[in-house]
Amino acid sequence: MGEAAASLDPEKQRLLIQHHEEKHFMSSEVVRDIIIGVSDGLTVPFALAAGLSGANVTSSIILIAGIAEVAAGAISMGLGGYLAAKSEADHYMRELKREQEEVIEVPDTEAAEVADILAQYGVEAHEYEPVVAALRRNPEAWVDFMMKFELGLEKPDPQRAVISAMTIAVSYIIGGLVPLSPYMVFEAAEDGVVASVIVTIIALLVFGFAKGHFTGNRPIMSALQTAFIGAIASAAAFLIAKAFRV
Repeated sequence: MGEAAASLDPEKQRLLIQHHEEKHFMSSEVVRDIIIGVSDGLTVPFALAAGLSGANVTSSIILIAGIAEVAAGAISMGLGGYLAAKSEADHYMRELKREQEEVIEVPDTEAAEVADILAQYGVEAHEYEPVVAALRRNPEAWVDFMMKFELGLEKPDPQRAVISAMTIAVSYIIGGLVPLSPYMVFEAAEDGVVASVIVTIIALLVFGFAKGHFTGNRPIMSALQTAFIGAIASAAAFLIAKAFRV
C-alpha cells in the first residue's frame, strides 16, 4: 500500500488491507480470453463436424478434419490474442513516452489539463489547485495521473500478451474437443452427429450461463443466446453440405 497508506488513520488502513486481501475469481482480461476461446472452440468445430456429417463422410474423417481445425484454430486465435495484447502494450508505451515529454516541455498546458479533468468531477478551483501543485512536484505521479484520467490507459502486464495467447489457445482446444468427442465413440457419422449435437448444445448452455454470470448479464438469457448461435451455425453448415453433396 506504500507510504501514503501508512499515513492514514487505523480504520482506513484496515479497510484498505481488507480490500487488497479480497479474493477475485480472475481478471477481466482472462475472463474475456476464456470466453473468446471457448465460444469459438465450441462453435467452429461443431459447425465443421455437422457440415461433414451432412456430406456423408465417415466418423474417422470427421475426427481427423476436426482435430486439424482445432489445432489450426488454436494457433491462429492464440496468435491473434498475442498480437492484440502486444499492440495494446505498444500503444501504452508510445502514449507514456509522449506524456513524459509533455510534462517537461509544456508543463503549464499539462497542469491546465489536470485542472480540467478534476473540474469535470465537480472539484472546485480552490480544491484542485493544491492537487495540481502536488502533481507538478512529482513528475512520475503526474504522468501516471494523465495516463489514467486523460487517456484512460492502465499499465499493461508485461506478460499479458503471452498469457492471452495461451489462455485463448487452451480454451479453444478445450471447447473444440467437446463437439468432436462423440466421433471418438461412434463409428457411424449419423450416430456421432446426433450425440455431438446433444453434447454441444448442453455445453453451450452451461458455458453461456457461466458467461452471463461472470460478465454480469442475465445467465439464462446468455445461455439461450449462446446455444442458439451454435445451433444456427451447425445447422447452416449441415444444410449447405447436404445441398452441395455430390
